Amino acid sequence: MFSAVARIFRTPDLRRKIGFTLGIIALYRLGSFVPAPFVDFANVQTCLQQNQGTSGLYELVNLFSGGALLQLSIFALGIMPYITASIIVQLLRVVIPHFETLHKEGQAGQGKLTQYTRYLTIFLGVLQSTTLITVARSGALFGTNASTECSQLLTTDTWYAVLLMVITMTAGTGLIMWMGELITERGIGNGMSLLIFTSISATFPTSLWAIAQSRGFEVFLLVLAIGLVIVALVVFVEQSQRRIPVQYAKRMVGRRTYGGNNTYIPIKVNMAGVVPVIFASSLLYLPALIAQFNQPAAGEEPAAWVVWVTNYLTQGDHPLYMALYFFLIVGFTYFYVAITFNPEEVADNMKKYGGFIPGIRAGRPTAEYLDYVLTRVTLPGSIYLGLVALIPLIALALVGANQNFPFGGASILIIVGVGLETVKQIDSQLQQRHYEGLLR
Repeated sequence: MFSAVARIFRTPDLRRKIGFTLGIIALYRLGSFVPAPFVDFANVQTCLQQNQGTSGLYELVNLFSGGALLQLSIFALGIMPYITASIIVQLLRVVIPHFETLHKEGQAGQGKLTQYTRYLTIFLGVLQSTTLITVARSGALFGTNASTECSQLLTTDTWYAVLLMVITMTAGTGLIMWMGELITERGIGNGMSLLIFTSISATFPTSLWAIAQSRGFEVFLLVLAIGLVIVALVVFVEQSQRRIPVQYAKRMVGRRTYGGNNTYIPIKVNMAGVVPVIFASSLLYLPALIAQFNQPAAGEEPAAWVVWVTNYLTQGDHPLYMALYFFLIVGFTYFYVAITFNPEEVADNMKKYGGFIPGIRAGRPTAEYLDYVLTRVTLPGSIYLGLVALIPLIALALVGANQNFPFGGASILIIVGVGLETVKQIDSQLQQRHYEGLLR
């Protein structure tokens, strides 16, 4: 293992790529601590030290920004607008035929979809930065029961100050998007994924140290041991796949023979990735957001539905919240897999190139068989996603950790997925030059 790592740094091209990637990551983390204009840095740090965390969607955005959201930095929005824009563009392929046509056009069509994603990212950056500044001005960013300092996070709230903050945070989102594309082109791995990986990894020490301070060193060691087991299980499931064998018939084109080889279609147990967890978290936050904007005036009783939402749909340690969260993840997993994997399209492509599944006729029977296998493989995958997503909520109830508990939820899924993909890319780069990979 150590000799393989040494080969990485002895290879000039690979060493340059890894160095460039680490340099961009360092700049990204530096920007997470630079405050936006007209932000009272001292009050923000005081509120962070008081552990007045937030919840719901803001907790998720703060996780993906590496803690930059609650610091109101120039990179406060992180990579979240780009993630949301990518998911929206992917879902619009089902609704807008033009997007589906572009998706099938190859590299030129993919470039056009990427351009649409960038435009939508900037629009969402303006929208989310405006929302964030509005919440910060109202004093609700660190919770409704926060101290006086947490309600005075801005030095001034004039219109030009708000406009400059919106422009700065939106520009920060565009800069992050550009950094991610630079890593993809000139570095190692997928740039956007690595920036998310960096943001989530940056919160690990703080979360673990908070557990050690609040619960003691013994609970800290127990959490680490359980975390290692969870990581091993997540790696096992993420690598699991159902391989459907495919054979291609031989065909003559001129004097050459094509086809005649055997391959397979890999259907992963978790084909949806972390997207269902993001969907479910966002949807569950909507009732709490609506209730927050329907708070009664001083001296008045809140409405019954506002009390019900506050009691049952705002705290992650409530059983009803956990049950809704789990079933939403299961439902969104089936929904997202149905959108991203089209059995009829795969069956048509196989038929076009002379491929068939042994024992299954080409065409519609193949599509039905693929749909049959996909439906059954997705069931354990959806249950697995739901259980992993519940780990932070269970830790919140038992250990007193926050919803950014490192060994569970979206964080562990992204950490493991990006880590495995980056190691595979480094391994393939080493095999091209040394005939030996990173792992044996």
